[in-house]
Amino acid sequence: MTPTDAPGHDVTTTLDFLLQEVDGLRTRWVAPRRLRVDLPAETLPALLELLKGRAGYVHLSAISCVDWPDDGQFELVYHTWSYELNVLVMAHIRIPRDPGVYLSIYDLYRPAAFFERDIHEMFGLWFEGSPDMGKFILTEWEGPPPMRKEFDGEAWVMEQFGWQEYRPEWLTEIEAKGGGISKRPEQLRGDKGEDGTA
Repeated sequence: MTPTDAPGHDVTTTLDFLLQEVDGLRTRWVAPRRLRVDLPAETLPALLELLKGRAGYVHLSAISCVDWPDDGQFELVYHTWSYELNVLVMAHIRIPRDPGVYLSIYDLYRPAAFFERDIHEMFGLWFEGSPDMGKFILTEWEGPPPMRKEFDGEAWVMEQFGWQEYRPEWLTEIEAKGGGISKRPEQLRGDKGEDGTA
């Protein structure tokens, strides 16, 4: 930590004192009021309870998810804010992609229900103890979780709907003047043939 990366001495002293109570943490100031904490997944509930109860971290502003398929992991980031310290703590954990299950923090932060439900819908993670894991955005969606890195949106659309030529008269007029799109998506890329190979 450099002096320009951390807030005032009182704040860093308070957080350093509290965080030493939780084993296995790595901390790094990424901006004057943004502290990144990397920790084992099983330690997260203890960290959040400590921050909320002893440092005024009463606001959960987001839970975000990053897919790391090459590592076989999901990274969950819990963004919490203290109105007393005016510092955002971002707690980073990693969990296995398979089975993709983690504990809900709904009992600690009620807004977690929305974030967990969204992550379940987009990435397929299951949060044990969350009050509702039902769909709320992709209500008609029957495909795989669309935010996973292996999801190929174009291939899914082609499999579900196929290619349909759409050439109304007004489009052929635009194409005759050099405009419009008259090629299939894979032809436009130029790097793949009809079978998807280079």
